[in-house]
Amino acid sequence: MFTIAIISASIRTGRQSHRVSLFFQKMIDQSGKATAQMLDLAAYNFPLFEERLSHMQQPPEAAVDFAAKIKAADGIVIVTPEYNGGYPASLKNAIDLLYPEWKRKPVALAAVSNGQFGGSQVLTSLVFTLVKMGATLVPNMYRAGDVQDAYDETGNNTNPKAQKAAQTFLDELTWYMEAKKRMETNV
Repeated sequence: MFTIAIISASIRTGRQSHRVSLFFQKMIDQSGKATAQMLDLAAYNFPLFEERLSHMQQPPEAAVDFAAKIKAADGIVIVTPEYNGGYPASLKNAIDLLYPEWKRKPVALAAVSNGQFGGSQVLTSLVFTLVKMGATLVPNMYRAGDVQDAYDETGNNTNPKAQKAAQTFLDELTWYMEAKKRMETNV
């Protein structure tokens, strides 16, 4: 069984995007194909980036834990809000903290906004950053618009179209995880 790490990127008070992280956690755990592991950046409380983890003399225990979970995961779902067309500093900080952990790691992106376009603008900058880090990006991306109306605080969603889109999104991530596993087995 695969392990999928879900990075809940917002650390903001009253954040809405965490609802979508919980939604994916439930879907993954109910699928029987993988287990979900929530990596909530609000709980990690990383200091501002000064140096990559691999170059730190005395790395914070939370950073070491985060790196180990990213490395151990078969795939990653990043759920990020869109702030002024970009992603939050908390996510940039967490991405930059690591380097080898991202290499060839299947990563699926979910963008969240309180508007109708579901955070489409944030995906461009996030794709660029993760490609530079060597991640393998899943082409299918999830856009959660009108998050305040579509998802409750516990991650429930009643929109059948959102359910179907989320299943397609997770199926695509699973395909990339399986492909990576086959490639590593055949090498």
